[in-house]
Amino acid sequence: MVMPPITVTAPAAATLGSADTATEGDVSQAQIEQQPRYRVGEILESMPGLIITQHSGEGKANQYFLRGFDLDHGTDIAISLDDMPVNMRTHAHGQGYSDLNFVIPELIGDLHYSKGPYFAALGDFDTAGAVQISYVDVLPRDLLSISGGTLGDYRGLAAMSRPWGAGNILVATEYSHADGPWKIPDNFNKGNVVLRYSQGSADNGFSFTGAYSADTFHATKQIAQRAVDTGLISRFEAIDPTDGGDSARYSLSAKYVSTTDYGQLKANVYGIGYRLNLFNDFDYFVTFPPPIGDQFHQSDRRKIYGGNVSYAMPATPFGLEMTNTVGFQTRTDDIRLALAETTDQLTRFTVRDDHVIEASVGIYVENRTRWLDWVRTVTGLREDIFYGSDTSSLVANTGSLVRQITSPKGNLTMGPWLATEFYASVGQGFHSNDFRGTVERVDALATELNQQAGDNTVVAAMRGPLLTKATGYEAGARSEIIPGLKTTAAVFVLDLDSEATFNGDEAGTATGRPSRRVGVEFSADYRVVDWLALNGNLAFTRARYTDEDDGSGDTEPGHPGKLIPGAAKIIASGSARVVNLDPWSAELRFRFFGRRPLIEDDSVTSRPTALFDAEVGYRLTDWAQLRLDAFNLLNAHAHQIDYFYPSQLANETAPIYDIHFKPVEPLSFRLSLNFTF
Repeated sequence: MVMPPITVTAPAAATLGSADTATEGDVSQAQIEQQPRYRVGEILESMPGLIITQHSGEGKANQYFLRGFDLDHGTDIAISLDDMPVNMRTHAHGQGYSDLNFVIPELIGDLHYSKGPYFAALGDFDTAGAVQISYVDVLPRDLLSISGGTLGDYRGLAAMSRPWGAGNILVATEYSHADGPWKIPDNFNKGNVVLRYSQGSADNGFSFTGAYSADTFHATKQIAQRAVDTGLISRFEAIDPTDGGDSARYSLSAKYVSTTDYGQLKANVYGIGYRLNLFNDFDYFVTFPPPIGDQFHQSDRRKIYGGNVSYAMPATPFGLEMTNTVGFQTRTDDIRLALAETTDQLTRFTVRDDHVIEASVGIYVENRTRWLDWVRTVTGLREDIFYGSDTSSLVANTGSLVRQITSPKGNLTMGPWLATEFYASVGQGFHSNDFRGTVERVDALATELNQQAGDNTVVAAMRGPLLTKATGYEAGARSEIIPGLKTTAAVFVLDLDSEATFNGDEAGTATGRPSRRVGVEFSADYRVVDWLALNGNLAFTRARYTDEDDGSGDTEPGHPGKLIPGAAKIIASGSARVVNLDPWSAELRFRFFGRRPLIEDDSVTSRPTALFDAEVGYRLTDWAQLRLDAFNLLNAHAHQIDYFYPSQLANETAPIYDIHFKPVEPLSFRLSLNFTF
């Protein structure tokens, strides 16, 4: 007799007895599949307290916000797919640049998240948190999906897996297009292909995976508030209509796992090729008057090679349950970077051209011990060594260096008592900075502008550190004392040695100050009845610089303060999900992106953004489902992002400090027809 399929859903949290902190968790494929999301990067919002936005075209990496960090495009969050890094070191546009457009959500088997620098196996960029995504080896059923939306949004997906020889082969291909509400459409075109061969199981097996992704896009970026207020443009227009770009990513990777009575060996190797072209114009005519303008071109070409190997050994000294793990990780980036001034995407002159080799080796040890039935610990020590060299078009900016950093980690778990566990964590982590900013002696852009004006004065550059240390402390609890209700609560402190960043837009290092973030987080999942699940998350963070300030290096010079621009005080989310009510499925999702200071003295702030999205699905047959997604249900005139900086419009004679924003897309719908075979 053939049994009917059974769907099991779980909240985005680890269970008692398996979690090492109060703020880590796992998200199932069922949750990811049901989530209403406008763009693929929003799968990461399954991590409580994380907000995803977009300030440019859809082909550009998202902007991330977590624990009082404006993470830019990924500086302080480590993201990986099948143990391959997504973050790009020494990127043309921003350090840690993490573009998720190559991910196919239907292939995700598991998404694991963690917050804070408390895990020895996580290295570069793991300061505020980390997300580890894994693809499945075998699909339960073949997939075919066709969708179309009201904002020129359509997509096609086909995926299948079949037994092949002693293993299984999986093939998936995707094409998507999006225009958005913009007067000049995004015209975002993306194609993805994944091919995977696997044998064995998760504990004893291997896989080989190849993937290719490419896209092109126009970009309607953030716009000056005064340009809208005066009627120069509408909310959905751009100042420079020629911004945009294209990118491509391809990879080959292999994974191997072997488990015996003596231990478990895990290993993976990967090679990644990557290309990006970006044309940006953020301040319009500050540097060059009309009709030239301030558009610039950033290009990035790289190859990434790396691998990881770890061996976990169980032991029972003195009758204690113990596992000792030793791990080795390495990565090398071979990068060609260029920055040029352009007009309508035509190059006028090159600011700098660099060939960077950046390599790292990380070694870690970790000990897991259950001391008593109610006490267990995870302690670790990590050592990382970075080497880099930069051959620059400016000889003065050519150089090499080696840096090392040691990162101790420790986690204590006590309980459970009355279905409640308590956690305490302390650890150090780090993020790397753009290598160009660590060896440069000359401010390339300022010097070039002097030469353009007939002045041969060389402007000195400020160097930054290659590695920035973060120190975190966290205490929390996880409880299931009330039947059907799972709650977590945590308080944390995160200190960063420096907020220094290399600004890829201007090819120079920005002043950095030490900082501290103190926060409280709360999450709850409640199964009201068998077919209704509720979820709620609230994060409150106080983010401040920790040194005194004279205002000379602030967002607007002369306005001293300690608030960190872009740091959200409150982030909240919630959902109501209909589950186990076949043939129906539904989810109502709420997101709140709180007010942020846009300047250090808090005299200019963003407005909060509150959005509702929804999904309703109906299974027509055993193999066909109709689904409707609705985004920005209340048609809120909210902002995706806000910045405060000087810009100059074509009709102005001097730069003016102003809020620059990108609006949220208006109410829109997407209809999908999904088939399984």
